[in-house]
Amino acid sequence: MPLFDTDVQELKNKVLREVARLAFDDALTPENTLSIAEKIIPEGKPTMRCCIYKERAIINQRVKLALGGNAADPNVVEVLPIACDECPVEGIMVTQACRGCIAHHCVNACPKGAISIVDRHAVIDREKCVECGRCAAVCPYSAIIKQTRPCIRACKPKALSFDKVTQKASIDPEKCIACGACVYQCPFGAISDKSYIAQAAKILRESEGNQKYRVYGVIAPSVAGQYADVDVGRVMAGILRLGFYYLVEAAWGADFVAYLEAEELAEKKFLTSSCCPAFVSFVEKNYPSLVGNVSANLSPMAHMAMLLRRKDPKAKIIFIGPCIAKKAETLYGPAGQYVDCAITFEEMQAMFDAKGIDLKALEPVKLDRASYFGRVFARCGGLATAVEQALREQGVTEEQFKLRAVSCSGIADCNVALAKASKGKLAENFIEGMACENGCIGGPACLSHSARHRLQFNKYENFENERTISGSISGFDLAGEPEEA
Repeated sequence: MPLFDTDVQELKNKVLREVARLAFDDALTPENTLSIAEKIIPEGKPTMRCCIYKERAIINQRVKLALGGNAADPNVVEVLPIACDECPVEGIMVTQACRGCIAHHCVNACPKGAISIVDRHAVIDREKCVECGRCAAVCPYSAIIKQTRPCIRACKPKALSFDKVTQKASIDPEKCIACGACVYQCPFGAISDKSYIAQAAKILRESEGNQKYRVYGVIAPSVAGQYADVDVGRVMAGILRLGFYYLVEAAWGADFVAYLEAEELAEKKFLTSSCCPAFVSFVEKNYPSLVGNVSANLSPMAHMAMLLRRKDPKAKIIFIGPCIAKKAETLYGPAGQYVDCAITFEEMQAMFDAKGIDLKALEPVKLDRASYFGRVFARCGGLATAVEQALREQGVTEEQFKLRAVSCSGIADCNVALAKASKGKLAENFIEGMACENGCIGGPACLSHSARHRLQFNKYENFENERTISGSISGFDLAGEPEEA
């Protein structure tokens, strides 16, 4: 079974793998980074573009992104201009399915007179067309369609547009929430996230085997769904092989957050979650009147990192997950004071490849701290389930406060709930906002989104599920932590 969903991810992996290899060897010189393109695209016939020189130019732009991208651009998602040139022109189009009928529904439905019949075929005057779609709605053969670029169709915050002259896509940072939907959906890989894989490798390398400082990994629960044939314990063992001192499940942080969020909700009576940074950004940019209703609690990643910092002030902390928006949260949000670097599962796999780590050959690491309720944060509805459990454990009765949650799968769902809330018309009192459809297990930087991978996650979420949230968070003890060197 393929490791990745797409060949774009495979190409991305090749670049990240080479950058990681050089970073681990402390060999990220200009000469070495420039040689990556020739290594990935050797002499010969092109396989993706018009010529190998364009293919190499695209690789060079990807290398730049793998090294942190354009420092002057605050967005963690960037367009690779040279790769963005193969999409069809947008707008209303007449396809070959047009039969040249004599009813001319399309002509009569157009309010701008933009359609005429030429040689028994409908033709659209783009200067007049306002893309209302009425012609498409009445065509008996469905021969008229609205062509929309995949990236723009995926971008629910409407942060993406394209230049009508150059046909290149561009991102509006005032609207972008770093959800990464466009990154996964672009068929040509022309949009990608900045990578901090070199920074992560440097942190690990310069720890000098965790003697100079300790490197902790905070791992998102959706890690369990990344490999269809490798259990989560072996994945954790592979991450330790990269040079980490100790690994902590972000799901444990989710237990803390669920407990705190339940207390806050019972007090304030209406709340939105704060766990998904893309959702929080969407609220801030589109519903400023509701910002005060966003939970004041840190995300599970940030809360777990905060606890680690208290235990070990000199520690370096790296988050690994499916989320591109976590990079923005680490760079610009409150998490930045606790998390040194955030990387994705795609980057994790590239680091495994750079180090030659075979996950199947490793002995699994035991996981037994986070509760079932913390682990199900990774899927839509899980957070609401955990908050409900926390209210129960806190002894909050339905007479005191009754939870009525709406769990939003994707930004489109979030937008509906937030719009109602902003107008005082939402029946529910808690909005669980997940920018990705299905939650974190549908994150843009997952290795795959197949059903087999989701089955692996289902096994993980039910592991040790007899533990309560209260039992999970009582005391802060890193069980199984390595002995002092």
